[in-house]
Amino acid sequence: MAKAAQSPFLTVEETAEYLRMKVSTLDAMRWRHEGPTFRKHGAKVLYHRDDLDLWSRSQHVGDTLAPANDRADNDQ
Repeated sequence: MAKAAQSPFLTVEETAEYLRMKVSTLDAMRWRHEGPTFRKHGAKVLYHRDDLDLWSRSQHVGDTLAPANDRADNDQ
């Protein structure tokens, strides 16, 4: 059976590569009900590319610098 060239669904291995994390990390996150949304197609665990992008955007931590008025070196 030929693999769908533009399928939006990724396997666990493809997802780990896409997110640049280890398969074992992704497995552990799934087991703990954390991480990106996944789907079961039969026995196969699949991730939709849109869900991965949404999850990744939700993990944004923010800027590393505090606003100028909050910095300790700005005390007056």
